[in-house]
Amino acid sequence: MAVNGERELATAHGPVRVRYGAMTHVGAVRRVNEDDLFARPPVFLVADGMGGHARGDAASRTVVETFTAHIASDETSTPERILDAIATANRAVRALTPGDEGVAMAGTTVSGVALVDAGGASGVNWMAFNVGDSRVYSWNGRTLEQVTVDHSAVQELIDSGLLPAEEAEAHPDRNVITRAIGADESVEIDAWLIPVAGRQSYLICSDGLSKEVPDAEMADVLATAPGPHEVAQRLVDAALAHGGSDNITVLVVESHAEGEEDDPEATRDRVDTSAIDISRFEDTRPREEDRRASLPA
Repeated sequence: MAVNGERELATAHGPVRVRYGAMTHVGAVRRVNEDDLFARPPVFLVADGMGGHARGDAASRTVVETFTAHIASDETSTPERILDAIATANRAVRALTPGDEGVAMAGTTVSGVALVDAGGASGVNWMAFNVGDSRVYSWNGRTLEQVTVDHSAVQELIDSGLLPAEEAEAHPDRNVITRAIGADESVEIDAWLIPVAGRQSYLICSDGLSKEVPDAEMADVLATAPGPHEVAQRLVDAALAHGGSDNITVLVVESHAEGEEDDPEATRDRVDTSAIDISRFEDTRPREEDRRASLPA
């Protein structure tokens, strides 16, 4: 499946033009693609399902369906609405698993970015969010930097100093994740706010890319491909060339904020998601006309 598009979104600080391209591929080994993606401004995300063929793809698809229902398209959202959509998706994915003992649990990662207006002094930002080990990277034309932090057993070993980062891919627990949508009644979400400034690019991917293709090779593709769709296609091809042992999903987002200067020193602020009240958004949907606009044609 391929996605390619371009939109202009009005914000409180002027228009932001967004170009995006995505590819998802079953890979060279798996028989079913349990990955899914959502690429409808203002939200872009990748979900990597788990729990067996039927449950994994149902879990990732449920995340996409939840965002389709909850987030109005072609306008900035808010941090609260993004967090509410993830929390609602968590409940919906949990409902996919019957209470029978021994039945594989449905679960999925979710990682992405959303154009949000955080209000007050924070203003308009790209909000990066993550549950699991799918990733969001930023790209400034020179440097590829991982924004999100993997929720994985291996990452915990690295953070504690018990495992060198260069040995992570050979570790026997490299596929064990410590957080997932659907795993618990409540989901702990990591999120960051990155001020909108000039030209910005983000690469969102499942681990079918990040565990196959070195960061330096990804950066080379980003530096040489002419646009988001071409970047996504070339990165999927690279993952296949490295073996394609898992499903592969790549989503590339480029934004240009008119009237804003590029800011190479732009910082990203970690969001204390536990302090954000999403109760007023629970079980809500965007206006009916917005909901229809967000559905695929």
